[in-house]
Amino acid sequence: MNHPLFRVFVYGTLLTGESNHHVAKPYIKQMKQGKVRGWLYNVGAYPALVLDSEAEEIIGEWFSVTEEGLKRMDWLEGYEENRIHNDYERVWVKDVSGDIEGFVYVYSIEKVEGLEKIECNSWREFKGK
Repeated sequence: MNHPLFRVFVYGTLLTGESNHHVAKPYIKQMKQGKVRGWLYNVGAYPALVLDSEAEEIIGEWFSVTEEGLKRMDWLEGYEENRIHNDYERVWVKDVSGDIEGFVYVYSIEKVEGLEKIECNSWREFKGK
């Protein structure tokens, strides 16, 4: 029996080798490097993304995960469908290549007010990895 897979773009602590990768790892069926357009902000122990089609390319990875994997990632990101006040929102996005699209967890522009913008557009580079 085939189970549906969900594509999710990750750009912070869910990246391969990062602190929360273990949450998604058992459910990843495929991984591919990718980029989306937006701005990263430093929230402290993790980044936040605000999408912007006119912005820089944000470096990350596309995971194809099972439904359980998506649920675990929703939990980690503080996202619940139909809830008014989520930590992150899960929205649809296209890779800059145009070859792949899927979900990504984002902050609203209002939530990043006062946060440091990550100018290098890479969480790993920002952290010094």
